[in-house]
Amino acid sequence: MSDIAENDFSQGTEVVQRGSLELTLRRLRRDHASMIALGVILCIILLAIIAPWIAAITGHSPIEQFRDTGLSPSGIPVGPGADFWLGTDQLGRDVLVRLAYGARVSLLVGVFASILASMIAVVVGVTAGYFGGMVDMALSRLTDLVMSVPFLLCALALVSAFGPSLMLSVAVIVFFSWAPMARVIRGQVISLSRQDFVHASRSLGAGPLSIMVVDILPNLTVPIIVYTTMQIPNSIVFEATLSFLGMGIVPPTPSWGGMLADASSNSLYLVAWWMVFVPGTALLLTTLAFNILGDGLRDALDPKSARTARHLKRKPKGASKS
Repeated sequence: MSDIAENDFSQGTEVVQRGSLELTLRRLRRDHASMIALGVILCIILLAIIAPWIAAITGHSPIEQFRDTGLSPSGIPVGPGADFWLGTDQLGRDVLVRLAYGARVSLLVGVFASILASMIAVVVGVTAGYFGGMVDMALSRLTDLVMSVPFLLCALALVSAFGPSLMLSVAVIVFFSWAPMARVIRGQVISLSRQDFVHASRSLGAGPLSIMVVDILPNLTVPIIVYTTMQIPNSIVFEATLSFLGMGIVPPTPSWGGMLADASSNSLYLVAWWMVFVPGTALLLTTLAFNILGDGLRDALDPKSARTARHLKRKPKGASKS
C-alpha cells in the first residue's frame, strides 16, 4: 500500500509541475508583446551566431579596413550599398560585420554578468534575510555601500589602474548590479522564514543550509528569473556605456558602444547617419525586447499581479460616478 501511495503521490506531483509549466507557457504565448520581444531576441542571438558566416559571405573581416572602396575620395564613409550593405565607418570597415560581432560581445557580457550578479544577490539576500541580526545588518550596510558608489567614477579609477578589458567590464557591471536584487531577495526571505513550513523544517532538525536551499530557495524562483531577465538589458547598456567612454572593450574589437563612439568622433553622424543609426537601433531593440520579455515572464509566472492590476482598472458595473 505504501508503495502504491508513493507512486500516486509522485505521479500527482509530476502532473502538477507539468501543468504549472504548461500554464506558464500558455500565458506567455498569449502575450503578443512578449512573443514579439522573444522573436527580436532570437534574431539578435542568430545574428551573433552567424557573424562568421556574414563575414565569409561579404568577404569582410570586422577589423579589415577598405580605404579604397569603403571611403569616398574625400575620406567620408560609404553609405549602404551593394558592396557594404549597411555602409562603412570612418576607417572603411564594414558596419554590418562589426554589428554582428558586436552582438556577440553585448550578449556575452549581458548574460554572463547578469547571471553572476544574480548568484551574488541570491547568496547575500538569502543569508541576510534568514539569519537576521548582525549578519543582516552587516550585509545590508554592504549593500548600501555598493549602491552609493558612483558607477562612472569607480569605472574610471579601475580602468586607469588596470586598463580597459572585457573581464574588467564584466567585473564592474557585476559589482554594480547585484545590490538592488539582493535587497528584493532579502525582503522575500524575511517573509518566507516566518512561514509554517520553515518552522516545521526547524522542528524536524533541518539545518540552516538545508532550509535555505531546500525550503526557501525554490520559492524565490519567480523573482530570480524575472530580475535576471530584466538585468540583462541593464548589463548590455552598462557595457555599451563603458565602451562608448573608452573604458570597455579594447579596439579594434567591435562593440555597439564603440561603434557609437566612432560615430560621435568628429561629428561623423552628421554625414554618415548609418554609423549611429545601425548600432543605436540594435541597442534600443535589444534592451527593449529584454525588458518586455521580463515583464511577460513576471505576469506568466505570477498571474495574480496582472489580474489584480486589470481588476483595479476595470470599473464595476453599476458603480456611480463620483
